[in-house]
Amino acid sequence: MQSQAALRNYAIFLRIMKLCVCLCAALGAAYGTAKSGTGIAAMSVMRPELIMKSIIPVVMAGIIAIYGLVVAVLIANSISDKITLYKSFLHLGAGLSVGLSGLAAGFAIGIVGDAGVRGTAQQPRLFVGMILILIFAEVLGLYGLIVALILSTK
Repeated sequence: MQSQAALRNYAIFLRIMKLCVCLCAALGAAYGTAKSGTGIAAMSVMRPELIMKSIIPVVMAGIIAIYGLVVAVLIANSISDKITLYKSFLHLGAGLSVGLSGLAAGFAIGIVGDAGVRGTAQQPRLFVGMILILIFAEVLGLYGLIVALILSTK
């Protein structure tokens, strides 16, 4: 049987890993911003008047990173010397849920934003459809945030 000090060190390690996993949400946001940004740059050559209207995917990708930041701050503020292994695994699960769902949402927003912005430049009626698909992609990250908040408050 392991000593209490070894278990406490293991629990601290799991919490730190959880904070690192929250960075996956930032990676998804970065990819979504970069992919949408290339679409905006290509579209602005043909239709420069649509640049401000086409910023929406970039803003939505940035919100994904905020989800990861919120969960990371909540967990970082609850780190103490009296960490149980159970609580550490819950926090690791919270980090995984917000991080991986943020990564997936960022990829979806980037791909949809790039294609949608380029398509909207050619056919303006595609704008509403692009926004709806972006909303559904953003909700994937929101689901991860909700699960992470539930896990981190148990």
